[in-house]
Amino acid sequence: MWAGVVPGIVLVAMITSVAYSARNLSGLTLFSPMILAVFAGMVYSNALGTPAHAKAGIAFAQRRLLRFAIVLLGFQLTLGQVAGIGFGGVGIVAVTLGATFLFTVTLGRLFGVDVKLAQLIAAGTSICGASAIAATNIVTDARDEDVTYAVAAITLFGTIAMLGFPLLAPLFGLDQHAFGLWAGASIHEVAQVIGAGFQNGAQAGETATVAKLTRVAMLAPMVIALGLMARRGSAVRSAAKPPMPWFVVAFVAMVALNSLVAIPAQVHSAIALAAQVMLTMGLAAMGLQADISQLRSRGLRPLMLAFSAFLFIAAFSLTLVKFV
Repeated sequence: MWAGVVPGIVLVAMITSVAYSARNLSGLTLFSPMILAVFAGMVYSNALGTPAHAKAGIAFAQRRLLRFAIVLLGFQLTLGQVAGIGFGGVGIVAVTLGATFLFTVTLGRLFGVDVKLAQLIAAGTSICGASAIAATNIVTDARDEDVTYAVAAITLFGTIAMLGFPLLAPLFGLDQHAFGLWAGASIHEVAQVIGAGFQNGAQAGETATVAKLTRVAMLAPMVIALGLMARRGSAVRSAAKPPMPWFVVAFVAMVALNSLVAIPAQVHSAIALAAQVMLTMGLAAMGLQADISQLRSRGLRPLMLAFSAFLFIAAFSLTLVKFV
């Protein structure tokens, strides 16, 4: 088995290395390696083609490495950190997430966007960008082109939020705590949240980071809910049921372990790096299987859906931060 997997893993690792290297270039420092890996993989596959002997390894990275990386994300959060933003802060994050997901999926139906693509855009906007899209796709099983489209749209509007939100803080009269809560509850990627938060001060950055990691923790119930919906739907259409997302249960277990056991800082750093590298490899694999011609066929409606979701989550969370 490993003989068949190795060539694809090597190719994915090469794309991942390119993504990490490209991040050091001027103008690309704003983007996470995960995002750059998707586009690097897509450029490679559409310009040179994906070798047949590499497909098994690419599939391995896209499925197993991604699942394991999401499990390791649990080590980024403790229950004590969640308590740090208070019950009200957790409530704002949770209500914003649920409302944004439902808004996006419902509007997707009205726009005529494919249900699976709408779910990916909803997950990326409401939870945590590219990693949420990857996790959601494990249970929705959308096409690779849909994953790439969703990542591209989320990257665009998340970057706009990262650059624009700090400029809006004085206009809306937000102090550091309020701004951090708004940024953490509404901006898409973890790196984008950190970039926006710390532009307005250390307290804003810390609050934004904790609020965002709280959203990441909510990935677990969201994916479980989608998995149950997929099982119910498949039970009607076929006797074969999609597997429940075991990796989400393991993710919750890692959060609990991280909350109860004092893990050395060096081990934490190593785990965080491993999780990021594996997530990047998984998304590079998705990019390698994306067809640009299929992306064009999706048209502008999914992009308008992502834009509408971006406006909704920004306005909804700001209203809660200001008036609740």
